[in-house]
Amino acid sequence: MVHTKMNAAVIDTDGKVVVRKIDVPKPGPGEIMVKVGAAAQNPTDWKSIAFGKRTGAVVGCDYTGVIEEIGPDVPAGLWKVGDRASGFVQGSTWPNGAFAEYTVASAEVTIHVPDSWTVESAAHLGAAPLTAIQALWQSHDDLPTPLKPTSTPFPILVYGASSSVGQFVVQFAKLSGLHVIATSSPKNFDLVKSLGADEVFDYHDTEVGKKIKAATGGKLKYAVDNISEHGSSQIISDALSDEGGKVSLLFPYESPRAGISVSSTVAYHLLGKSFDFPFSYTEDPNLT
Repeated sequence: MVHTKMNAAVIDTDGKVVVRKIDVPKPGPGEIMVKVGAAAQNPTDWKSIAFGKRTGAVVGCDYTGVIEEIGPDVPAGLWKVGDRASGFVQGSTWPNGAFAEYTVASAEVTIHVPDSWTVESAAHLGAAPLTAIQALWQSHDDLPTPLKPTSTPFPILVYGASSSVGQFVVQFAKLSGLHVIATSSPKNFDLVKSLGADEVFDYHDTEVGKKIKAATGGKLKYAVDNISEHGSSQIISDALSDEGGKVSLLFPYESPRAGISVSSTVAYHLLGKSFDFPFSYTEDPNLT
């Protein structure tokens, strides 16, 4: 049966989200259409609703489901109808999002889901892990990887380790052989340690930056800031070595002091499309 209409969570003219019947999207070149089985929430969802105010846009980024249609120019053998798939789209910006019965996504920025995974678990394989990969190996160009882990561990600070992206950063960093220093609320210490963190500090502690610096012997030169606000830049600055270091950000801010280089990434870059929210971006083939 061919469906032409679907239910979707849409931004209304007053900025609120409503469920409405809209047209089912059609996959374009290099795209697949997925019947959504589950969707996950991200901070970008509410922020895009609140600040983007795109009337008619479908909300939601992360999804998992089953492929129902394959668009033109998708590489042969990459996907077939009926495959389980997970990924992300730039929700709350276009008339296409994850909080809908169907979504259209990039065929090459989508993950094959094993049959053993539940839809609830698979729905998280979207923006968060890909953003974590960008933060570790796009913003930083000299860190080891899980495929080539270092045999001589050195410290990396994961600020906001219990966040959706932070949890993936901790796991990837540990698999790369790094000594993972993390921050979170005390209630999440056990969670963060279970993911691989070697040491966890309470970011509420007014001396936390200095304590991390002492714990690393003043040798910390790498950090991932998964919060990028509420004073995180100063805490990280206090924790880094006197010589400075590199910090990858989820949201841009100025370097807190001389010797510290900062670089921000956003998963939307991977979709291979220009966009004008949350900032203006023209497609860069080197990133896609």
